[in-house]
Amino acid sequence: MKTMLSFLLLISIPALISSDFIITEAEQHKGDYANTLSNALKLARRTPKGDLEIYSMKIDCKVTSRFAHNVVITRVVNRANESREAFFEMELPKTAFITNFSMTLEGVTYVGAVKKKEVAQQQYQQAVSRGQTAGLVKVSGRKMEKFKVSVNIGPTKKVTFELTYEELLKRNLGKYQMNIRVKPQQLVNHFQIDVHISEPQGIAFLNVDAKFLNNNLTSLVKKTLTRTKGHVSFKPTLEEQRKCPDCHETILDGDFIIEYDVNRDLSAGSVQIVNGYFVHHFAPANLSRIPKNVIFVIDHSGSMSGIKMHQTNEALLKILDDMNPKDHFAIIIFDDTFETWNNTIFQATPSNVNEAKNFVQTISARGGTNINSPMLEAVRILDKAHQDKQLPERSVSMIILLTDGDPNTGESNPTKIQQNVKNAANDRYNVYCLGFGYDVKYSFLEKMALENNGVARRIYEDSDAPLQLQGFYDEVANPLLLNIELQYPENAISELTQSNFKQYYDGSEIVVAGKISDDNLESLIAEVLAHTANENLILKAEVKVSEVENVTQQQQYIFGDFTERLWAYLTIQQLLEKRVSAAANEKKNLTDRILELSLKYSFVTPLTSMVVTKPEETKKDSFVVDKPSEDVLQDTNWVSFFNSYVSTSNPYLYLDSDPHFIISINDHSDAICFNIDGKPGAILNLVTDPYTDFVVNGELIGEKKIENIDKINTYFGKFGIVNNRMDMKVEVSTKMITVFHGEDKIIFPWSATASLTKESFSISIMKERNLTLTMGDDATFVIVLHRVWKNHPLHRDFLGFYTIDSHRLSNMTHGLLGQFYQEVNAEIYNIRPGLDQGKSDATMIVKGHKLRVTRGYQKDYRFDPKRGTNLPCWFVHYNGKGFIDGIPTDYIVSSLFDSIYP
Repeated sequence: MKTMLSFLLLISIPALISSDFIITEAEQHKGDYANTLSNALKLARRTPKGDLEIYSMKIDCKVTSRFAHNVVITRVVNRANESREAFFEMELPKTAFITNFSMTLEGVTYVGAVKKKEVAQQQYQQAVSRGQTAGLVKVSGRKMEKFKVSVNIGPTKKVTFELTYEELLKRNLGKYQMNIRVKPQQLVNHFQIDVHISEPQGIAFLNVDAKFLNNNLTSLVKKTLTRTKGHVSFKPTLEEQRKCPDCHETILDGDFIIEYDVNRDLSAGSVQIVNGYFVHHFAPANLSRIPKNVIFVIDHSGSMSGIKMHQTNEALLKILDDMNPKDHFAIIIFDDTFETWNNTIFQATPSNVNEAKNFVQTISARGGTNINSPMLEAVRILDKAHQDKQLPERSVSMIILLTDGDPNTGESNPTKIQQNVKNAANDRYNVYCLGFGYDVKYSFLEKMALENNGVARRIYEDSDAPLQLQGFYDEVANPLLLNIELQYPENAISELTQSNFKQYYDGSEIVVAGKISDDNLESLIAEVLAHTANENLILKAEVKVSEVENVTQQQQYIFGDFTERLWAYLTIQQLLEKRVSAAANEKKNLTDRILELSLKYSFVTPLTSMVVTKPEETKKDSFVVDKPSEDVLQDTNWVSFFNSYVSTSNPYLYLDSDPHFIISINDHSDAICFNIDGKPGAILNLVTDPYTDFVVNGELIGEKKIENIDKINTYFGKFGIVNNRMDMKVEVSTKMITVFHGEDKIIFPWSATASLTKESFSISIMKERNLTLTMGDDATFVIVLHRVWKNHPLHRDFLGFYTIDSHRLSNMTHGLLGQFYQEVNAEIYNIRPGLDQGKSDATMIVKGHKLRVTRGYQKDYRFDPKRGTNLPCWFVHYNGKGFIDGIPTDYIVSSLFDSIYP
């Protein structure tokens, strides 16, 4: 399990460019304020350096029997003669629970309180309505969550941030790993990392790798190791932190990695007892592997085309190379239908593996996504193979599903698919679900896996995707035990965590915890029953309760109630997993129990929030720390912004993608959509208001490779925005944002978050996400940046344009989008089966025209900038003919800042 900490201190800057262009307080609800300030540092070279100084940073980690208790203390002083805003930011594992956060300012400590999520909801809504950031823990990368908080520091004042979180380190591929990400972004007078490890079984090895240190500086890391204790320290001086003798840049920028494992043998494991709670670790060595039977169910639908399919094939080839000759395997590929390689399961002999590799190299992407049928076929193949005695009696049978999308053909109801797979597998086979990319519905895969003794994983779209796939396979490649049962004295133990397991895999570990309910218990007997490849295994361990407690409590550097907190942590994690697939009545009981434990032990879990009151000069503001869901990857600030700013008066007025226009009608009870087919390079007028002298134009771009000359896919690659009354022009491309004000020109990259204001005209740029343009109080527009894979052979980056509010514009406003800023009414009737299979047609009367329209969906990226949400609409054919005024060529202008009016 990786444990990462990232530290980032930022400074609020009152002026960036001139007195007319400033970062405003409103930026807090128009984007990620911390990122704004981070990038502002790069722009504001005239700001005095060293006003805010981190003078002390200490990272203290105590690991006792794999349970990690981590405390991060950062002390900051404001050396300026005016107030400064300081941001404390760090990363922590998704599997960790925050247990405490406090800020000490001017001798007063402000401590966070863990509360039921519903209780904290009111504070959350108040924060959003005031334009403050809420939801300060959010997804950051593959295995991390980012914690962030800011506070105002007065002149010459100091603040201390202290964050505590806990987690059970999970053994993976034969080791435990802690990855401490160090990033203070400045020299720190007192910087220290201390990691204490206590493992009663004995520490087999302890390795440290500071990635940011060159070979000459590795001696700065001190490591001591005895039989049961390990200590790692890193305390670089100011001079040792410098990149060069006379510069102020720091070398502290990277990962500080600690890896270790404990001594193992063929025994019942290790038992620790403290304050009436015990923890039992079981991971035996020197066992023969058990054969496995694997059905690979591989999505090759159209959405897998290109790099995804190539990476999947690459990973499968390597996995097949690593198959043990005693294993059996089959390959099923699916799109709208499915195909099974040679229609059965084969032993992994060299000849069969080579034949399978040849098949894998022919897999290409096409069609839709039918998950139900191939999953049931996988179960059928395993059923038949077991019935025919084709597979070893003692073996592990598993199905590994890889998909990048939601089911959309065949049986497409996710609940029904889950039920079908569960009924078919009938608790006999493990189902592992790998979701490729961000488009997949992770909660659907997670439930299907957990209901069938498996796990779900997200495979991230990156250059190392084949290694991610292979790494997961390695975790389940070597089963060593079957049907493991850990038993304890029946009347002496209560509150036991999971103690029965279907399999044990090499390199992993089984952990069980419980409460000793018999105060007079002298000896705790732990018995392990399991099946090996060849025989039944019985292992027994007996420990004297008083002796074990005395030995453990004498280790002064551990936190004394660690077994109880480990028990609570493990119980909550397991209850959360059960809750995913539980029925309604059971789910309520599980929820109540999770909430009870979370509040008792002050864990920030998916059911609780931490409310922190921030001291300010005139008032006290609260922020809410929530734990994000794996299925919700979007930025909380983005959602909060739109929840606050989307006007109920015209919620659907935008264009995006190829390019799709979507317009709300009939008092917003329905929507109309249409496409515009144009040529790359054409500039279309979107909005023109001759009264306010406001213009928005968009320039079309085409795909890199034109495959069909009759249908060229085009997108908006550039927008021009003009406010002639204020002598303001903005050019937005996928590369940069350029602002012209009179003779001045200011350029911002998309890689920077920034904000600028001129009288009632303001622009807020959210790094690599969107740009918000505001005119006064009643006109707001958002441009969304869509990034595609840099080396994609076909697609380019493109932009989308959203009208959030248009009340400031006059009723003379026109343009492809602007003409619909006034209410549109349409009559829709005669709904009937359409010409396109599965879609309905209807007759619509609008603007005096009778049109055939087709029911469909368009993507709305306001609330989910990565995947978008489907919005139903009536599609007007032939470039919106009859719905738009005139024809599309009427809206072509000669340059990016021209108006359609002379």
